[in-house]
Amino acid sequence: MRISSRAERIEPFYVMEVAKAASTLAREFAHTDRPMIFLNIGEPDFTAPPLVQEAAARAVRAGATRYTHAIGLDHLRARISGWYRERFAVDVPARRIVVTAGASAALQLACLALIEAGDEMLLPDPSYPCNRHFVSAADGRAVLVPTTAAERFQLSAAKVEDAWTERTRGVLLASPSNPTGTSIAPDELRRIHEVVSKRGGITLIDEIYLGLSYDSTFGQTALAIDDQVISINSFSKYFNMTGWRLGWLVVPEALVPVIERLAQNLFICPSTVSQYAALACFEPESIAEYERRRAEFKARRDWFIPQLDALGLKVPVVPDGAFYAWADCSAFGEKLGIANSWDFAFEAMKKAHLAITPGRDFGSAETARFVRFSTASSMAHLEESVERLRAWATVAA
Repeated sequence: MRISSRAERIEPFYVMEVAKAASTLAREFAHTDRPMIFLNIGEPDFTAPPLVQEAAARAVRAGATRYTHAIGLDHLRARISGWYRERFAVDVPARRIVVTAGASAALQLACLALIEAGDEMLLPDPSYPCNRHFVSAADGRAVLVPTTAAERFQLSAAKVEDAWTERTRGVLLASPSNPTGTSIAPDELRRIHEVVSKRGGITLIDEIYLGLSYDSTFGQTALAIDDQVISINSFSKYFNMTGWRLGWLVVPEALVPVIERLAQNLFICPSTVSQYAALACFEPESIAEYERRRAEFKARRDWFIPQLDALGLKVPVVPDGAFYAWADCSAFGEKLGIANSWDFAFEAMKKAHLAITPGRDFGSAETARFVRFSTASSMAHLEESVERLRAWATVAA
């Protein structure tokens, strides 16, 4: 059977490949006193809060399970618009909001609508691997621009200007970012958008972790810049609805019918039950619970990162959002005779019974030195993980 060149261009999602290996080893350790701890997947350990679960059950009981509009329930689009107004003091009209089958569908729709074969999109290195594959799947080319800790592992206007060529279509950013948890400073983001706009390009920004910002300096939506910025968001992270597969896209008004036409053909509509459930995300009781959970994620970050630093797993930039720690494992690994983060991750599984993600997925700019820890797990798991890492280092010494 002949496989398309498009499919062949898509590399494995190594996060999931590592997760499969961790699950296999976990079965071996299941009945020991040290079962596998999973700090490798970016999934909140919280599930949808009570009002959201109840809303889903009501929808099922009421038979509200038929197709909706391809761009989502009008009422849900209005609720999302209200969230931007109340949380970020930004007016985002509901007519510019398209509800999607997760942020993945939002990215796919945006790329298919805007990228021609051969177009290039600039992304930071490191960055979330699937984002570059959405570009590739639309027959474009993702160009990874190396970044440094001094730049918060984010693109700058100067780097965008330097990397721009006649084939460049725009930028695909993420703020806060996976794997680093760092955001782009608002003033720098404005400058990036100015560079892109002057060249007739597009600014796509993944804001799925925006609700999990811990610093008001960075916790602002790019939609405050102008109505030409395209934002991707999701109910997975802040709203704790990962498996419900629901997200949204904010686009210029003229682009809505284009996205709608694509969505009608590719997805029919987002999950109806998930949409009715998501309406309850914006109730005051639910928002209060989400804010309590956000404070818990911040407390985990504040405890865990100093512990990593003390172990020699230095986190060069403290994340201002999301639930990740991008740690340099080279010094720690050198003491153990481990050459790179890929080997380090697999040795951590075997020796410390701890699943983490090697930097290989996220680019090539020194990613062989870095591993990503997810702090979406419980504080008890984080504390046990630190003890295991400390014990591993002590035995090796």
